Amino acid sequence: MKPPEAARQVFGDRLELAEKFAELLREHGIQRGLIGPREVDRLWERHLLNSAVVAELLPPNSRVVDVGSGAGLPGIPLAIVRPDIEMVLLEPMARRVAWLEEAVTELGLDVEVVRGRAEEGPVRDELAGQDVVTARAVAPMERLAKWCLPLLRSGGQLLAMKGQSAQEELDRDQKAIRAAGGGRGEVISCGGEVLSVPTTVVLIERVAAQDAVKRRRGGKRRTRKDRGR
Repeated sequence: MKPPEAARQVFGDRLELAEKFAELLREHGIQRGLIGPREVDRLWERHLLNSAVVAELLPPNSRVVDVGSGAGLPGIPLAIVRPDIEMVLLEPMARRVAWLEEAVTELGLDVEVVRGRAEEGPVRDELAGQDVVTARAVAPMERLAKWCLPLLRSGGQLLAMKGQSAQEELDRDQKAIRAAGGGRGEVISCGGEVLSVPTTVVLIERVAAQDAVKRRRGGKRRTRKDRGR
């Protein structure tokens, strides 16, 4: 299947790698339980491009963990479009870990695959101090915050890819997010210039303990400009 024109805009000179990944998903995705039968015809728009446009939120040379990576989304498209980042794909299911290892090898990507769950002590010890944690269709924000925020350094960011109810979910789970060490959070749209349906991301910053206390007491919220964005 020929990639859409938007794919060249997003992946640039690494489009060939993205095409190869799309072909791997097309050949093995259904059989290995990675994607549903209806997803084959919309791999580019719904999965590869939807994931890759989040790269605009990644700081240069950042350390990134993709939690519950599954079929390698969004981790592999992000690693393709941003070769400067250090990517870890974290996945608990053995058969999906095997797939991810095969895909990474086939694509020649410098990406690490780790089997485990973000909430497990050994995993947190191994992967603590990340700049960014990504998650796509993994869990509600309340659980994501508890699982993912401890993997981040102070000032690091959780990027949770969500649907149209993202703001509602963020508002609903704000108390749990703060209890887990997160800031107020914001909903951001990515890829609006290339996608018919932009990717919706809930961005939550991991705050230091003293900052969390200040915020609970009504401290001033940092702006995106304050964070150097």
